[in-house]
Amino acid sequence: MSVRIKFIFSLLGGQGLVAADALKVHGIFRSNMVLQRDKPITIWGWAPAGSEVKVSLGELSANGKAEGEKGRWQVTFDSQPANPRGQELVVKVGAAVIRMKNILIGDIWVMNGQSNMAFALKAVYQNTFEAAQAHLPLMRHIRINSYAESEHVETDLEEKDLNGIDPDKNWKVVTPEVAMNMGAIGYFFGSRVQRALQIPIGIIDNSRGGASMESLVPRHKFKEHPMAAEYLAWVEKRQAEFDWDAALQKPVAKWEKTVSDQRKKGVAEDKLPPKPTRENLRSWSVPGRSPSDAASCYNGMFGVFKGLNIKGVAFHQGFNNAMMNPSCKPKLYRILMKLMVDGWREDFNDPQLPVAIIGLCAGGKAQTRLNFEELGFSTAAYIRESQRLGLADVKDVANTAFIPSYDQKIPQLHTKKKKELGLRSARWALKTVYGMDNIVWDTANLLSATPADGKILLTFDKPVLPDDFGSELEGFSIAGESGVHYLAHAVPVQVRDKKERNKQILVSSPLVKEPVSVRYAWARAPMGNLKVNGIPWQPLHSFRTDAIDFTPEVAHQDPDGKTKNSEAIKALKTQAAEALKARNEQGG
Repeated sequence: MSVRIKFIFSLLGGQGLVAADALKVHGIFRSNMVLQRDKPITIWGWAPAGSEVKVSLGELSANGKAEGEKGRWQVTFDSQPANPRGQELVVKVGAAVIRMKNILIGDIWVMNGQSNMAFALKAVYQNTFEAAQAHLPLMRHIRINSYAESEHVETDLEEKDLNGIDPDKNWKVVTPEVAMNMGAIGYFFGSRVQRALQIPIGIIDNSRGGASMESLVPRHKFKEHPMAAEYLAWVEKRQAEFDWDAALQKPVAKWEKTVSDQRKKGVAEDKLPPKPTRENLRSWSVPGRSPSDAASCYNGMFGVFKGLNIKGVAFHQGFNNAMMNPSCKPKLYRILMKLMVDGWREDFNDPQLPVAIIGLCAGGKAQTRLNFEELGFSTAAYIRESQRLGLADVKDVANTAFIPSYDQKIPQLHTKKKKELGLRSARWALKTVYGMDNIVWDTANLLSATPADGKILLTFDKPVLPDDFGSELEGFSIAGESGVHYLAHAVPVQVRDKKERNKQILVSSPLVKEPVSVRYAWARAPMGNLKVNGIPWQPLHSFRTDAIDFTPEVAHQDPDGKTKNSEAIKALKTQAAEALKARNEQGG
């Protein structure tokens, strides 16, 4: 087996590293891990400058050299097929040796986003039943902790950045106990893919609770679009003007009290928390490090291990960007979605990296006939649309998927219905990424919306119907030139050709005599019961045929943005309430 050796002569964008005085391997490389099959395997780290580094993986071996001021070394082995047999990864410099055991070769999937992706199996429905089956020696897991976010692309993962408070910082072999602490979507996805393929599967959980979309996009991508570039300039201006002395006052005072109390209790000096400094302070109020700011979560939790080949990414986010005021910026969100996926593909050197975007979940109050118009005024629906359209802007249908989740309703911020989302993602991966044609996964698209005789005729490219094959079609609204949407009546068009059945729907309302637009499943937790081919796990994505903005979209840097949004939102809420009242008075 040939081996390619690549020498690195400078550290690429590192922050916080000093010249190495001892041998070190990048923190992602640990015992029990999975290395990506069928792609070159790159191992890297740091050592005293000029030292010779010997690396072996099972029977493979390579030599590298610690180069540059930081002493960075790197070796690359030729791609390997999947291998379920545990191997040793050994790195040596002189008498110094690092041994990592039980290394497998298979597929690595990254679970990225915010808290609904990080939400653990132990907190969702069917947790004990699922965990009881989680005896999966070929499935491995590692978590990158919150508060690893940074204003720079970090080059290494420290012990504190991994596996929560668990003292074991290695990758975990998935057992019932380990499964309970995994992100639920990642567990359901990974366990089904692993069982189906019978190869090693590694899951990297690196979602960050409260993360805004802005923080998840690689920073170098912002300059590729004027709107994103303006936002980045605003972040950089805030960073330049930030008052560090004022920001550190309260954290330092709190630290001093904590340290004093712990010393009185006899806590050893080396166990005391570190003093807050400009270098280590992590806070929502620190520009560039906040989980709301440009690339911060990507820098410290995802880009930090670029160089490691991966199979694909599943992404679930949206809540923070769907907050009513002033965070909801659908046009910017759509731009950032494309930049994010393009950036992942560039940084991980795979122009066809498979990506699944799981749509914003359906927490909160459910839409019903009794509140339909009022709850149809929804930031969440606009963000879902931006997720879907931003992914479509990537123009790679073969390797991407938008996976709706709005039908899994529960009146909570963190919905406990995660199993369905993990299984949908697994079905997509098994069918489209892994080529299992017998697996059922499909989507449908609206082809046309044609006004005719006081109704609008919708035509789809696939059959869409309720999964019980009998209930009325729910979730449609219709509007005239005013743009005010009312609950609509929807019926399938009857045709003789079996192949064309359930592909057309007529939508109407007695309140709208000359309709011009239709919306479907347009709320945070919307009505909407259509499924592609009537299959329960294939909900038709929400959509609209109008181009009405949610509000005049204000920039982050607009000092009057919150006031402008508040005024617009008040008017739209009033409009929605009046529409509901009008329908009730009409008897609808």
